[in-house]
Parts: sequence; C-alpha cells; structure tokens
Amino acid sequence: MTITNSSSVMGDPDTSGRFGQFGGRYVPETLMPACLELEQAFKNAWADPSFVKEFHELLNGYGGRPSPVTECHRLSEQLGVRILLKREDLNHTGSHKINNVMGQTLLAKRMGKTRIVAETGAGQHGVATATAAAFFGQECVVYMGEVDIERQKLNVFRMELLGAEVRPALSGSRTLKDAVNEAMRDWVSTVESTFYCLGSVMGPHPYPWMVREFHRVIGNEANAQCKELLGGDVPDVVVACVGGGSNAAGIFSGFADTDAELVGVEPAGGAAVGSGIPGVVHGSKSYLMQDEAGQVQEAHSVSAGLDYPGVGPEHAHLADIGRARYEAVNDTQVLEAFEMLARTEGIIPALEPAHGLAWIIAAAKELAGKTVLLNMSGRGDKDVAQVQAIKAGDPVALKTMRP
Repeated sequence: MTITNSSSVMGDPDTSGRFGQFGGRYVPETLMPACLELEQAFKNAWADPSFVKEFHELLNGYGGRPSPVTECHRLSEQLGVRILLKREDLNHTGSHKINNVMGQTLLAKRMGKTRIVAETGAGQHGVATATAAAFFGQECVVYMGEVDIERQKLNVFRMELLGAEVRPALSGSRTLKDAVNEAMRDWVSTVESTFYCLGSVMGPHPYPWMVREFHRVIGNEANAQCKELLGGDVPDVVVACVGGGSNAAGIFSGFADTDAELVGVEPAGGAAVGSGIPGVVHGSKSYLMQDEAGQVQEAHSVSAGLDYPGVGPEHAHLADIGRARYEAVNDTQVLEAFEMLARTEGIIPALEPAHGLAWIIAAAKELAGKTVLLNMSGRGDKDVAQVQAIKAGDPVALKTMRP
C-alpha cells in the first residue's frame, strides 16, 4: 500500500530551501555567496550521471556498500517483535557517515576546493571526513567540543592518524553545537579555498537536502532488501535515532511513500521535536530547545553524537505533517539496550542507534507481532571505554549521563 501525495513526502525543498515552514537559509551576507555557489554546484553534480556513477562506485568499492539487513532472531524472540537491522555499522569507518562525506568531498574536488572543514560530536563524522580527505589528498580540519574530545579520545586519535587537525571548541557547552559554530566561522573566513563538510541534515540550504540525498542510498537499499526478505512487503515500523537526523533522513527516504510507520528516537535531554519550539539555529529554521527568553538551551545525551539542541528541518516538517513520530528515551534505557543487543546478537551498537533500540524495548507491547527495521547507524567501538567507565562508577564518566 502506498500513501497518497507521496511525491510531496521527502521530495525536493521549495525554491527557498524550505520543507513546509522549516529550513531556509539564515546566514550573514558574507556567507550567502558560498551557499548559493554550493547549491548550484550540487544541483549540477547531482544531475550529472558521471558524478552520480563515481559517487556510487566509491560507496561500493571503498565504503563497503551495500550494507546488509540482519535479522535479530534471539532478540526478536525475547521481545515478541520481529527486529531487523540495517547494518550501516559495517561501512568503512564504522557508520553511515561515509556516504555523506564521500559525496561532499567528491563535490569539493569538482568545485576546486582544496581544504575541508567539518564539525563532529561523537567523532564518527570527523573520522569519516578525515578518511575522505586523505583519500582525495585534501587538507582537513575538524572542530570538536572539548567535552567530546575527552569522552571520544579514540576517535580523536583516529582523525589525527588520518592526517586531520582536530581543533577544540572551548565556548558554550563545549559540545556539538559549539563545534558547528567554530566550523562555520572558519568557513566564512576561508571560503575561497574551503569546503564545509557538514555532518547532518541541518544548517542552511542546501545542506539538509544535499546530505539527505547522499544518504538516500540507505533507504533505497533497505526497501529492496526488506521486500526480498518479507515477500514483497515493507516493515511495519522503521526506527532511527535522531540528533541532527542524517541517518534517520536516509532510511526514512526509502519508506516515506509506503505505509510503514516512521519513528525517530531522540535523547530525553535533547528532544528538540518533543520539547522544542520553532527557532533558528545554524542557518535554518527548525524545532529548537529554547528558554523563555529565546536563548538556546544546552542539550544532553550520554551519546556525544546526539548532544544537539536542534533537529534537521525536514524532520520538523515530517513531524508537523504527521508522517513521522518522534519519541524520547533516557540514558539508563540506552545503556540497557546497548548491553542487550551485545548479549543477544553479538553486535555492539554505537550509543546513538542504541537509542532506537531502547525505544523498541520500551514499546515492545505496542509493537508485539510487528516487523520493525532499525537503522544500525554505527558500531560501538568508540563507546566501549565510556560505557566501561560508567559501569565502574568513574565520576568523570558518570557526568556524561543522567537518569
């Protein structure tokens, strides 16, 4: 069964870069030419069969695509829900991030940009960007919050090993929001030679649209794989974690025109859709956690990759029109899900997709008898030391979580 007006669901934004009332391009005049240049360059590249062909060849031959769909037999039996995982954790660099960065760095090369800047929270986007920059021989600078540098030391070393310079963001909450601020400041001052490789479906147009299109491969693959596995049907529910929301946008795009329910799972301490109000941050209008004076509130999650007070504008639109629902889970639930998947299926998830699994566990009665596809957006190598320290009662590690 296909829903009506499917062409309007997760299609192109309007000419001003909006999805409904959300999105747009709220940037200083000095940055407007760079955004317009990027929009035109992406439109031209995405309409060029040779660019698209090279992009997919890179994802397959270098990135490791297609990623498989794995059925979780033991976990499914335990919960009474048929659970399938889209295994983005098996991509090169260990997450879905490689899809977007190979697309953006390939575009940077086409535009003649020799320097790449990026922001990162958990470090996965930073590692993927450093990887792509090394592949193409580009200079790379990654901005990362000082707090995140401390809790993701392994990924910091990986970025440096790949030749990137990691610069700490020392202002504000010293997490992902502040790393975005620093990367955008760098881009403004070095725009002639620099390409800003933004890591999620946020920021000024064309980033939310462009990043979703580079991740659309996740949903396209998963749709075909699930139909083969399920005898032509699609899952009843498609679940993904949401911070900025790139992995969710990627997998949702493959099911937006079906009757599958779409569920984005946010951290309780950073539930922009669940508890935010419309506002502007980092160049676009979306749901945003704000206080009564309109000041951006600090987000919190045990996962550095979801520690963001806003959400991609297309997710705000999907929530607004009722096409997707957004739920929240707390850090304790996430850690329990992290361990449960490891012990039942031999798969250690990143803390980010563990949010999605935590919601499935909590909603098991509601989901009884249904088939649920979870986007396993990253592997948990980067989080093992943090989780180990939390379990050991380390006071520094305990500060990264709230009940």
